Amino acid sequence: MKDEESGNRLGSYLRARRELVTPTQAGLPPGGNRRVPGLRREEVALLAGISPDYYLRLERGRDKNPSPQVLESLARVLRLDDVERTYLLGLAAARPRAPRRKRPEHVPARVHELLAHLQIPAFVEGRAFDVLAANPMAVALSPRLRPGQNRLRSLLLDPEERAFHQDWPKATADFVAALRTTIGDDTDNPRFVELVGELALSSQRFRTLWARHDVRSLDGGTTTVHHPVVGELRLHRDKLAIDDVILVVYYPDKDSDSDEKLRLLAALSHTESAGTAHDEPADAPPRQTP
Repeated sequence: MKDEESGNRLGSYLRARRELVTPTQAGLPPGGNRRVPGLRREEVALLAGISPDYYLRLERGRDKNPSPQVLESLARVLRLDDVERTYLLGLAAARPRAPRRKRPEHVPARVHELLAHLQIPAFVEGRAFDVLAANPMAVALSPRLRPGQNRLRSLLLDPEERAFHQDWPKATADFVAALRTTIGDDTDNPRFVELVGELALSSQRFRTLWARHDVRSLDGGTTTVHHPVVGELRLHRDKLAIDDVILVVYYPDKDSDSDEKLRLLAALSHTESAGTAHDEPADAPPRQTP
C-alpha cells in the first residue's frame, strides 16, 4: 500500500477512475479497436479542457499541484460523486507530513455502560473496522461481532459472513471503499498497512475492489441479513462517533416482522446465557446432599 498511496496517489486515483468511465457515458462514440478499458488519457484531457501532455504529467506524478478548477473539471469528466470529488481534492491538497504518534483506540467506560443497557445489537468499532466492544445482542446477531474480530476480514474471508449478507457483493464493495476513505492520507498507520497487506494476499475480491480506488461513506443505511436461527432480518444501521471510536447500532422498524424476530433472538440469547451460567464445569465436585 505504501508505494501506491505515498508515491503517486493522485495519479493512481485518476487512472483507476478513468478506466471505469465508458466512452458512451462520456458522450463519445465507442469506436473500434480500443486497447484500454474506459477512457483514453487524451479523451479525458479533451473533455476536461486541458492539454494531453499536462494530463499525462498528472497521472505519472510529475505535476502534483493542479488547480482546483482543473480538479473540478476532471471530477466532472470522471463522473465523481460528492464523496469521490472531495477525496480527489484532498489527494491534491495532501502535503508531506511528519509521522504522527499513534494512540491506541480506547473505548470510554461510559460507552461500555451504554452497551450494557441497549436492547438492540450494538458494538464499537475502530477506524480499521476492528470490533473493540459489543453487547450480547450484537454477538447473538453475528458471532463475528465479538471483540477482537475485524469486520472487513470476516466479510471477505469467512464463508458464514458471505451467507449472512443478502447482498454480499455490495457489502464488500461498500466496506472496501469506506476503508480507503477512512485511510485518507494516514497511509503509514501500521494497522492500515497490516490489514491491507493481509487482505491483498488472502482475498482476490479485495484485490479487485482495492484496484478500483472507490471511496464511499459508510454511515447510516438499511441492510438485510440471513440469521441462521430466526431467518431474514431487515435492519437499519446508524453510526455515532464517540471520541476516537464509532458506536454502531442495528435496529428494525417498530412492530415489524424483523422486530418480532429480533425479540425472539434476544429471548433465545438470554435463555442460552442463563443456561450457561447455571451449568457446572465438568470437573466440579459432586453436590453434597444434606
